[in-house]
Amino acid sequence: MSVTGIIFSNLHDNDISELTRVRTLASVPFGCRYRLIDFPLSNMVNSNISNINVITQYNYHSLMDHIGTGKDWDLARRSGGVKILPPYINSNAGILNTACNTRLDALKSVGYSIAQLTSDYVVMSDCDVICNIDFNDMINDHIASGADVTVAVKRMELDRVTARANTIIFSSREGRITDMLPNPTNFDGFADVSLNMLVLNRKYLQEIVLDATAHGYTSITRDIFLKSLYTRNLRIYRYEGFFACISSFEDYFKHNLQLIENKEMFDSLFGVEERPIFTKVRNSAPTYYSEYSKVENSLIADGCVIEGTVENSILFRGVRVGKGAVVKNSILFQDTIISDSSSVAYTVCDKNVVIRNNVNISGHTTLPLYIDRGRMV
Repeated sequence: MSVTGIIFSNLHDNDISELTRVRTLASVPFGCRYRLIDFPLSNMVNSNISNINVITQYNYHSLMDHIGTGKDWDLARRSGGVKILPPYINSNAGILNTACNTRLDALKSVGYSIAQLTSDYVVMSDCDVICNIDFNDMINDHIASGADVTVAVKRMELDRVTARANTIIFSSREGRITDMLPNPTNFDGFADVSLNMLVLNRKYLQEIVLDATAHGYTSITRDIFLKSLYTRNLRIYRYEGFFACISSFEDYFKHNLQLIENKEMFDSLFGVEERPIFTKVRNSAPTYYSEYSKVENSLIADGCVIEGTVENSILFRGVRVGKGAVVKNSILFQDTIISDSSSVAYTVCDKNVVIRNNVNISGHTTLPLYIDRGRMV
């Protein structure tokens, strides 16, 4: 049995456009030292999937820098490994070349690569879902059921706002999908929600891409799955572990700080010994804490210099907090500087932000403030 992994890096960029102006969603920093792509990439590697394709569209320079040769995930191999797949654009595309907004559009944009696949099965995953899942169990369930497609789902309670950002799956007692409701506008209550992770038979995936290209289909849910519910075997796989979906900037802020507040969430992501989450290793110097520093309930990466107060916050590599400065309930990206006697609260500072002396900045827990990359305030 051979398996190929496919990761979509750009599909949900518009959900957190503040952070994806110069990077893909896949390369958005998360949890002190990780990027969002580290979760699907590690999940696949931990499930012995060593041939992984990352579909990109634009702004993928930082993603290429992060993945590199793939050695940090044991994917620097002569055969297989991790490959970045940019979209196919011919010389006549011009201004008509538009971004892919759906999985099917993204698959069609790399149709040549899909046609060359030879594995038995394909695992596909978005980058907006944060979880630690065993794909081996999902693949074995897919094979045992004889399914053409298996969709990972989790049962949860939705209101109308959260329902609009998800696809609801209905299934029989045996686990066969009977209906799918993408992005409903008037649903609330308990339902099985798609986690945007699928296992497909490789030949069926190739048929889907060819059919979609010939007929101009754009949605794999509406144009393919819903039309084949009674002719194909589509099934669900119930995932019971923790997961978080990044569907807005507020979600991104909330789920980052949950790593500090919710030990169960932290342990379910990073405490599974047989399924570690890998990331690019930087080998920075240890963080320096001065005699005047005060740090409580925070995650702080290597290479920082802390001379002030940090509470309930996440600091990435190279952050500096000056004397008398106070950082509370905030997320500071790489090389941010909070100068002496300044205060920052409920704020996300992108890379290389400088907060000058005696400046006070604050957002709110329901409306965090964002400071763009390289800004001086």
